[in-house]
Amino acid sequence: QLVESGGGLVQAGGSLKLSCVGSGRTFKDYAIGWFRQAAGKEREFVGAISYTGESIYYRDSVNGRFMISRDNAKNTVYLQMNSLKPEDTAVYYCAASPELVPRPADFGFWGQGTQVTVSS
Repeated sequence: QLVESGGGLVQAGGSLKLSCVGSGRTFKDYAIGWFRQAAGKEREFVGAISYTGESIYYRDSVNGRFMISRDNAKNTVYLQMNSLKPEDTAVYYCAASPELVPRPADFGFWGQGTQVTVSS
């Protein structure tokens, strides 16, 4: 089970840090991905981190602004979001995959999501 938190309302140019907390002793064996879904749009991949933390990758539109990290001792993956833009407004979800370097379609075990709203 995954639980996201940290969403909220922020002005453009601001920052937010999301957390994804997993339950169970096998959390460290899963890659964690972040996804988002804006109102009226399809869910899109944001980025992911391998279970080792050695492989991290992002969609182009957030590369350089967002940073994913993980602390397996706390069963937590973080999404640090900087220089936020109104187009980043969405519900953000985390999901898990047992693959070493998963594709977006390889993720499951979705959390309930946390709302991020960026005002202009």
